[in-house]
Amino acid sequence: MFNDFLISVIRTAVPAAVGAVLAWLASKTGVILDADSSAALTASAVAVAVAVYYALARALETRWPWLGVLLGRRAKPVYEVPRTSKGEA
Repeated sequence: MFNDFLISVIRTAVPAAVGAVLAWLASKTGVILDADSSAALTASAVAVAVAVYYALARALETRWPWLGVLLGRRAKPVYEVPRTSKGEA
């Protein structure tokens, strides 16, 4: 169970880190904005970069499972369905 938790954290943190790096690289292109616009643009760029990277990595992983390494681990977390007693719905 802890192993699945760790896998899920890795597979969330890696796209976030990649998104942050991509946003940082974008900020080094020489575009100059005022502080407020820059902060909003950076936050938006990170969010978009993370979402696009994650979606692309998941799509590639469905076609070529070994590309799961793009999310930090090839293994996917396995979540167990809690068992209920007969009296519970």
